[in-house]
Amino acid sequence: MTFPRPPHRRRALFLVNPGARQGTASLGAVRDLLARDLDLTDVGWPGAAAISDTIRARAGEADLVILGGGDGTLNAAACGLFDTQLPLGVLPLGTANDFARTLAIPTDLAAAADVVLAGAPRPIDLGEVNGHPFLNVASIGFSADLARALTQEAKRRFGVLGYGIIAARLLMQSRLFTAFIEHDGTVEQVRTLQVSVGNGRHYGGGMTVEATATADDGRLDFYSLEVDHWWRLLALLPALRRGTQGAWDDVRAFRTTEVVVRTSRPRPVNTDGELVTFTPAHFRIRPGAIRVYTPPAPAGSTTPSPMPLAEGSA
Repeated sequence: MTFPRPPHRRRALFLVNPGARQGTASLGAVRDLLARDLDLTDVGWPGAAAISDTIRARAGEADLVILGGGDGTLNAAACGLFDTQLPLGVLPLGTANDFARTLAIPTDLAAAADVVLAGAPRPIDLGEVNGHPFLNVASIGFSADLARALTQEAKRRFGVLGYGIIAARLLMQSRLFTAFIEHDGTVEQVRTLQVSVGNGRHYGGGMTVEATATADDGRLDFYSLEVDHWWRLLALLPALRRGTQGAWDDVRAFRTTEVVVRTSRPRPVNTDGELVTFTPAHFRIRPGAIRVYTPPAPAGSTTPSPMPLAEGSA
């Protein structure tokens, strides 16, 4: 697909995570394509923990940020992008690239570069849990256990298949836990295998949090898998891929803008594949918080004005 080019040259910070699954791929041709219309400043990889600080420190040198990496890389940059309001161009180099999938950003790198060159950034929501932003989905339970078990080496060697290999082993060992869910003036006690809170549509290598979810709808999509046996989850897998699991009797699902999940003992919370905090977990939506270069948005899409991230977000 070919997009019209903006009339003036823009300045871009160009960062690539060499630890992403395709982070060591040659990007010379893609960089040359971008450099036809952009003044690129190559920024050495500072490490995930320092991406946001790097973006803040060099914001005066740029009109946009181009970031090559996977969902974890993009997550690490979220606060810096929010604070500077520099728009983001995505080069999908990760294992699953669920954020790119949600926004229909091509996985072909030349096509992804052409999306950036179109010069049409779109406001995108951020989820937040205990002050930590997330782009796709945050979860407690099975997915958090999977994130802990799925090493970078497994991602690099097996790609998306690695999720399935590790997940099958963990599923046989999984047990339900008790959670207290506070939302919209109610408190519900559940026995669950996993609770997930989605900002976008896709996560976990192509799973879908809710079939109609978008990354700019101003809502969180919540579901809880309250299954009695592991084989029941296997029956649910097609619905989990389509995002229709909310229609099942043993899945609790709703939409909201804020939810708190408490557990009897602290449990880790997985955001975009990284364990960042523990329960009790306070989730909220930050509408229109960052801007991302995407193909044209679907007709009727709306994006509220950005809201501040929680104090101390990083």
